Amino acid sequence: MSKEDQIIVNSLPRTDVIGVPITATNMGECLSYIDSNLDAIRGSYVCVSNAHACVMAHDDPAYWEVQAGSVMSVPDGKPLSVIGRRKHPAMGRVTGPDLMREVFRMSPERGWRHFFYGSTQGNLDALRVALARDWPELEVADMEPSVFRPLSNEEKAELAGRIDASGADFCWVALGAPRQEVLCHDMEGMTHSVMVGVGGAFNVLSGAVSDAPRWMKDHGLEWLYRLAQEPGRLWKRYLVTNTKFIAYQLTGAKRRRTRR
Repeated sequence: MSKEDQIIVNSLPRTDVIGVPITATNMGECLSYIDSNLDAIRGSYVCVSNAHACVMAHDDPAYWEVQAGSVMSVPDGKPLSVIGRRKHPAMGRVTGPDLMREVFRMSPERGWRHFFYGSTQGNLDALRVALARDWPELEVADMEPSVFRPLSNEEKAELAGRIDASGADFCWVALGAPRQEVLCHDMEGMTHSVMVGVGGAFNVLSGAVSDAPRWMKDHGLEWLYRLAQEPGRLWKRYLVTNTKFIAYQLTGAKRRRTRR
């Protein structure tokens, strides 16, 4: 990447959210940035960050580096955008499913192709059907399920090779945090695509998991909707990490240096 390209990559400001550098952006600005700078940010990765990710980054210096090293760590969670708006009034949510929808909408005109990595083969099959139905002109370069274990360095290089061989401009990674962001960080510069960690967005877009109503998203109640859907899996996350997030914010947790 040239020095000129590096300046472009670093152009979006970050704001401190419990010590984690979150990109102070909104959906429109995020999409405009990607559209204008796609060639400059190829090989980089985007984190779609929520309160859970922020708490993990706050507590784990290695994961903090992953979040700080992204080309963008966009505010998926409502609390992040609320905190960020104190210094950046235009900051708004950029959720994984909505970001995918908007990029898909733009893709046919721009010729963008997409690789999907993660989840199970059954879930990917359902996603393929949904994509063909909802975005019939979308170019799906390929899909590959997770192996549900960490990849070796050789396997990461081979995956990057398959992504590039498919001609993908975007690689959507659905492994859940922190695995997806760590993988993208490890593969930075190995692929020609832009990697984006989107968690459970594959299941939302396929219809396997219903998306929260807009009014719940607007009022920061998406967590309650998700908890009602998957209480066994999510209760601990919301009880522990959300409580820690609030505590860190109220007590002014120790801040780490914002790199970007």
